[in-house]
Amino acid sequence: MTGRNQNVVSEFLLLGLPIESEHRNLFYALFLAMYVTTILGNLLIIVLICLDPHLHTPMYLFLSNLSFSDLCFSSVTMPKLLQDMQSQDPSISYAGCLTQMYFFLFFAGLEDFLLVAMAYDRYVAICFPLHYTTIMSPRLCSFLVVLSWVLTTVPAMLYTLLMARLCFCADNVIPHFFCDMSALLKLSCSDTQINELVIFVVGGLIIVLPFLLIIMSYARIIFSILKVPSVKGIYKAFSTCGSHLTVVSLFYGTVIGLYLCPSANNSTLKETVMAMMYTVVTPMLNPFIYSLRNRDMKGALRRVFCKKKFHFFL
Repeated sequence: MTGRNQNVVSEFLLLGLPIESEHRNLFYALFLAMYVTTILGNLLIIVLICLDPHLHTPMYLFLSNLSFSDLCFSSVTMPKLLQDMQSQDPSISYAGCLTQMYFFLFFAGLEDFLLVAMAYDRYVAICFPLHYTTIMSPRLCSFLVVLSWVLTTVPAMLYTLLMARLCFCADNVIPHFFCDMSALLKLSCSDTQINELVIFVVGGLIIVLPFLLIIMSYARIIFSILKVPSVKGIYKAFSTCGSHLTVVSLFYGTVIGLYLCPSANNSTLKETVMAMMYTVVTPMLNPFIYSLRNRDMKGALRRVFCKKKFHFFL
């Protein structure tokens, strides 16, 4: 035990992205632009929803929380990645690594549950339009948001505490651009069977169960549309659900492809690229998906800017 404690690492080295040195500055500029776009785009959505009374509805309550989650989710990994790309010391402390892992899991899970709440909102809006305001009351919407935050805290804390009990000996090089849970498990010199069992059971539940609930919501939506088929009804349903479906496809497509596929079939490069998709690309695209395809958001943008211009001239 004494010998093992002497070899416990105090920091990890993040290998980052497999980019040639001559291309590093180009990719740094690209990732910086993507990160700034993510921050500004999601902040814009949050500000518009707060300022425009027309957007004080259940759907936009969930959307504002989703934008905040995207903003924080990207901020967990991107600043460290950008720093490491310009630094000769890509190290991260043991405590910093566990902290990054916790917040990464937390905001990933939060987005997971918020997408379910948004799917339920779309289901009620299309299948029970006359009772929508009654069912989706402010109390229920607030409960769903709070529940999403609470349910996310438990597995993220559980994974982090289980990781903290493991020992990490000689090897401290993480072949990733952030402290990914699977990469850390591979470095541990302790028995990781309990961790792997919890990840399989709890991780399967928080990925598969929400995904199934979303599928069930849209199955009921399609069934409801088919009962009274009309071009106008189908167009309204797709215009209402199109943005959410696009975000769900982007998020779950990469997460399920990465975490529910056998790890032996995933090369380090494949894992890194797929992780970039849902940590960098998806949070950046979400504001464009919800603003460019949404008349309410574009209308709110015009109203807010016209009001500011009006006050400026006064």
